[in-house]
Amino acid sequence: MNTPKELRYSEEHEWVKVEGNRVTIGITDFAQSELGDIVFVELPEVGDEISFNEPFGSVESVKTVSELYAPVSGKVVEINENLDDSPEFVNESPYEKAWMIVVELTNVSEVEKLMTAEQYEEMINQD
Repeated sequence: MNTPKELRYSEEHEWVKVEGNRVTIGITDFAQSELGDIVFVELPEVGDEISFNEPFGSVESVKTVSELYAPVSGKVVEINENLDDSPEFVNESPYEKAWMIVVELTNVSEVEKLMTAEQYEEMINQD
């Protein structure tokens, strides 16, 4: 299981890459492996506001549809449009090609509530 050390993680299996007051968000390697083959990704629009722990989109696999939960609050400033045509990137490259959205933070302190890679690995190994 790939869990990059420089990222932060939510209990809902989203990863967060912090760059100043902006964060890039996607789903973890663990999450994509549990879901199976991803066939569709629904994301918000640029300009939408997302709120901590509230749904902001969904991922559809051959097995199920799973909601994506915002690990932070903020304004969507970019979406990964490549996922429209290539949802399989989520399975192939969850941390590089399959980033989902970039958000301008409204509450930087929310990042501190997220888990480190070590804490996240501990959580998934307990399940």
